[in-house]
Amino acid sequence: MSADIDFMPADTDFDHHSDEANADPVAYYAQFRESCPVGRSAAHGGFRYTTRYADVARIARDDETFSSARSDHGGQGVGIVIPKGPGLEQYPIELDPPRATEYRKLINPLLTPEAVEHLVPMIERHAARVVDDFIELGSCDLVRDLTNPLPAAVTLDWLGFPEEDWAKLAGPIHDIFAAPTGSERAVRGAAGLAYMDQRIRELIAERRSEPKPDGVSTLVAGRRADGGEFGDDELVSVIGLLIAGGVDTTTSLTGSTLVHLARHPDQRQKLIDSPDLLDTATEEFLRAFAPSQSMARTVTRDVEVGGCPMRTGDRVLIPWVAANHDPTVFPDPEQVRLDRDAGRHLSFGIGSHRCAGAHLARAMFRAMMTQILTRLPDYRVIEEGLVPYPTRGNQSGWDAIPAVFTSGPRATAAAGSIRALTTPTPLRVTEVRAAADGVLAVGLGLPDGGELPAWQPGAHVELRLPSGRLRQYSLCGDPADAATWRIGVLHEPKGRGGSVELHELARPGVTFVVRGPRNHFPLTPAPSYLFLAGGIGVTPILAMTREAAGRGTPFTVVYGGRTRSTMGFADELAAIAGDALTLLPQDEAGLPDLPRLLGRLDADTAVYACGPAPMLAAVEHECARLNLTDRLHLERFTAGDDLETAFDAVENRTFEVQLARTGVTLPVPADRRLIEVLRDAVSGLSYDCEKGYCGACETRVLAGTPEHRDSVLSDEERLAGRTMMICVGRCQGDRLVLDL
Repeated sequence: MSADIDFMPADTDFDHHSDEANADPVAYYAQFRESCPVGRSAAHGGFRYTTRYADVARIARDDETFSSARSDHGGQGVGIVIPKGPGLEQYPIELDPPRATEYRKLINPLLTPEAVEHLVPMIERHAARVVDDFIELGSCDLVRDLTNPLPAAVTLDWLGFPEEDWAKLAGPIHDIFAAPTGSERAVRGAAGLAYMDQRIRELIAERRSEPKPDGVSTLVAGRRADGGEFGDDELVSVIGLLIAGGVDTTTSLTGSTLVHLARHPDQRQKLIDSPDLLDTATEEFLRAFAPSQSMARTVTRDVEVGGCPMRTGDRVLIPWVAANHDPTVFPDPEQVRLDRDAGRHLSFGIGSHRCAGAHLARAMFRAMMTQILTRLPDYRVIEEGLVPYPTRGNQSGWDAIPAVFTSGPRATAAAGSIRALTTPTPLRVTEVRAAADGVLAVGLGLPDGGELPAWQPGAHVELRLPSGRLRQYSLCGDPADAATWRIGVLHEPKGRGGSVELHELARPGVTFVVRGPRNHFPLTPAPSYLFLAGGIGVTPILAMTREAAGRGTPFTVVYGGRTRSTMGFADELAAIAGDALTLLPQDEAGLPDLPRLLGRLDADTAVYACGPAPMLAAVEHECARLNLTDRLHLERFTAGDDLETAFDAVENRTFEVQLARTGVTLPVPADRRLIEVLRDAVSGLSYDCEKGYCGACETRVLAGTPEHRDSVLSDEERLAGRTMMICVGRCQGDRLVLDL
């Protein structure tokens, strides 16, 4: 063997369980990312480690080279952590495809976005009940009283365990994660897991003889591809993993977020003032506070990663926390930005073992956070009483979070119904008209003409276009019209393609998939308002003006645009605002005189501004100069996903997709995405981001040539054409055959 192949880098002193790593994992990984991003550690019997997003994602997606299955390499025990530890084998997370695949197909139908949507009322009821138990006291331990019992109640209720089991099973799981190895508490946790094993077996037996509408009954009724049943041992492993994954990971995320918001009250207040911001912020909290800090794989063949050779049998660490803080993917990763598009985080993993319960975890997290932000908004964490997990190498979180708050009343009613289209919903275009040169007003409604969720001024909706592009548009119609949502769309030929696509496709009867409404720009009560609109930024300002006029609140509107003919909705705005409106076409009147406008404000006037970035920067600068920043509210046009692959949806071609396992053939029209067609036909379809970068929907291609529009597959994988991301991909020819 040649010398260069024999060469092995010297060991480093890397140890993700060390005191230095526990003190600040982010800084610890950053140090090694700069000095030795891929290397070998002598700790824990020796292993390879990685620190960069690209390397972590590559390893997690390559099951053939990097195995999750147990082996003798690195000792006995759980194979997906370093060092290995005792524990029952966990299906399917400790199996490799294709063996893991049948268990994922068993689990997936229970955890689709649609299935979780049905669980939300139950989750909200449990959240309100759990908070009721301590809200009158004015103090609590947020872990003991909220973040542990709520996920336990939801997960175990969903699966079908009786209420008397909830506390008995939740405690041991938390003990396993939070107790030092070998401690009395860890031993107690292990004994609790033995009880959990017993109770799972008993419930399986009960559901085999008497099924009920719960998760365990669904799993018991599941069948293999050949029609055979799953055995008790297999089901115990699957259900045990669902319980462990459902309980303490969400406990960890919520606890870390609550501590962060206690330390950053400005961000807490933003979430209180703009509740819909929690949707975006959830992904940022997941990125910043990944519950599972790292996992491990075993190398099955000699390979090189990041310039570092790895040998068959080597153990390799893939730290999600390091990937989530790689500055090449997440600029300024040490900062928590509530409005960051953090959907590329790897806290749920990537590849075949990506967390099946991601949608359920988000729903439980949001329910707990909503309860805290609405019912305990002034909570204060007692820093001296915080107790972290003993090591953050594998799992991060808090064992105790003592807090005090202003006591409040118990909930007098059940949690409210769903107030938004939280899963993608087809809406039909009801009207298209020109609102100005280059601006379309587009009406959207449910196909059956039913009522849409209510909305308030400042709200926006998210449209999924046939190309796969996601675009957000402010609602600018009348909130009193429950049957129609109206958006305004500016034609931008030099943009990223979304507006051009929508202008070309929008016509009455066409369907777009929509989510929302969400509101990051709410109109808060004030004695008077100054509304500043620039270009298409008039859309939220139009709705706000209508609301202020309806309230009888004094206001002034200043609306600028390039030319009078390009200023959308100007006539409608004039009809509402009358003399309170000043139109400033730039070719006639120049730019707004911000020093004059802002310098003569009454002491209690709130300023709302929406428009292009240079305008908002000028408004921010002038408000800062005049000490008005605390009264300024902005809506920014976000650039969206900067790694989006642009495709012209007008050139989409119709093709057929055949489902190999059923023989069903489906047409995929040019104006529908592949995943939309498949969702209608395939139960339990796995997907998440719908942007082509999380990997949850990766599907084997058995015939045909896919057109790749994702940012997950490598160039070699694209050329091979063996898999595709069905959320954004299409077909280059007339027919695809998928392993579905």
